Amino acid sequence: MVIGLGRFGGSLAVELVERGSEVLALDNRPHLVQQFSDAVTHAAVADTTDPEVLRQLDVPDFRRAVVAIGDDLEASILTTSLLVDFEIPHIWAKAVSRQHGRILERVGAHRVVLPEHDMGERVAHLVTGRMLDYIQFEDDYAIVKTRAPAAAVERPLSETKVRSKYGVTVVGIKRPGEGFTYATQETVLHHGDILIVSGRSRDVERFADLT
Repeated sequence: MVIGLGRFGGSLAVELVERGSEVLALDNRPHLVQQFSDAVTHAAVADTTDPEVLRQLDVPDFRRAVVAIGDDLEASILTTSLLVDFEIPHIWAKAVSRQHGRILERVGAHRVVLPEHDMGERVAHLVTGRMLDYIQFEDDYAIVKTRAPAAAVERPLSETKVRSKYGVTVVGIKRPGEGFTYATQETVLHHGDILIVSGRSRDVERFADLT
């Protein structure tokens, strides 16, 4: 179930359907429900802050729900709270700020996402650094896509001591014209290779700056 059919919720609902999921999409704006009615399994105009309306739509029977309401903080919080009351096992909620996210967590959302903030942070890393892609996880852990630095090429990874010297692990490698494959200690890097590297955020950033 996806509640809120703005840019984030709408694209999420369509992507879930394309990946084989059945999706009930809800919004209180008829024109958006009409817009997505042919793209999702079911779509309905609904006031999701009304528990009786949600019961009529069998919302308590769902196992996964995403609250993607971003333009009405009160509706976002009340809707999330109702889903918690219905004991839905997996509730994701979109937040527009850190404060909003903390409130959603306090009312019981299992996972809070800040798509605008996260995308801004990701783009900042790509613009200012040498990375081709950047994904940060919890506990200051990140995975980046970067080019093989000159200091690590033409030798097996075991000899470059990448892990002990830089604190990162080369997980995968892609050579020009080939697909990604797992890297091993015997893998020899060449100029132009694309690497998938994991480790602490500062460590992977430092490693990417070598390129």
